[in-house]
Amino acid sequence: MKRNVLSLVGLILAASLSFWTPSLQAQTYPSQPIQLIFIMAPGDGSDVTGRVIAEQLSKILKTPVVPMNKPAGGGTMGVDYVVRGKKDGYNILYCNSNLIYTYALNPETTPYNPFQDLEPLCQAGTVPLLIAVQAESPWKSFKELVDYMKTNPGKIRGSSSGIGSIGHFCYEIIRKETGEGINMIPYKGAMPGFTALLGGHVEVGIPALSVVSPHLASGKVRALLTSKKIPEHPGIPTLTELGYKRDMASVWNAAFVPIGVADSVKKILGSAFEKSIKTPDVANVMQKIGYVQDYKPGEEVKKSMFEEYTIIKDLSKTMGPIAK
Repeated sequence: MKRNVLSLVGLILAASLSFWTPSLQAQTYPSQPIQLIFIMAPGDGSDVTGRVIAEQLSKILKTPVVPMNKPAGGGTMGVDYVVRGKKDGYNILYCNSNLIYTYALNPETTPYNPFQDLEPLCQAGTVPLLIAVQAESPWKSFKELVDYMKTNPGKIRGSSSGIGSIGHFCYEIIRKETGEGINMIPYKGAMPGFTALLGGHVEVGIPALSVVSPHLASGKVRALLTSKKIPEHPGIPTLTELGYKRDMASVWNAAFVPIGVADSVKKILGSAFEKSIKTPDVANVMQKIGYVQDYKPGEEVKKSMFEEYTIIKDLSKTMGPIAK
């Protein structure tokens, strides 16, 4: 009888400890420095915005949040580092939308599955991409460009930062929505592609806002379309504003933890990230480098990621020819 009573007491204690573990973990987290892992090199937009967010997180969480760059392997090494690390909330991934493009285009060689291995905490901001032409070009609007492509099929060349890049897919979205194609010419990076536009080697470019802003201000180029509304340039339309069903893709930055981190820890981190992202310091830095502050909670990020992934897979099957 005594043994049965002791066994019952033991079971009750075990159940009690199990019940209180998430609460205790929430009370003690964080108890050590946190690493914020970037998959891009120092100086990249993700790195710049991530570092100012890390500063704010340190203040809010009252513990050091240490930035760490792991750009090797096209960023896959940094993602894999977080995925394979401890599921305790002390390794956080901060990266851009290349995360899902890499997986969508090369699932066999990518060492992670962003939907099965990672849990989004939130989105921080987006980088609008623009369809730009030289100022002296004959097209004053996107409609005029599309009308020209209808009567001159195959004549418009557009630079991008490479095959499979987000800009490449934006051209494919335009092809899908308008029925008219821009012949994509890949360059080794965003700046060479934009330089090709300035030099007249292509008729169209698809630069990020940060790249094109000085040239918009000086009047050297004209923006006909944007992937996302820009407060400083409200007159540049999106595809949906023009009556199409789908907008071009923007580059987004978001924070992730590996699957398996306790809900109590994710709640603390989610709240801290939201407060950090919405501070004036972060907003100012984002504006200076051509970002739009665009906070979204984790559930919204997860939904939009899957929608974008589905579009990438769909478009990759019907991509038009690449110009040489």
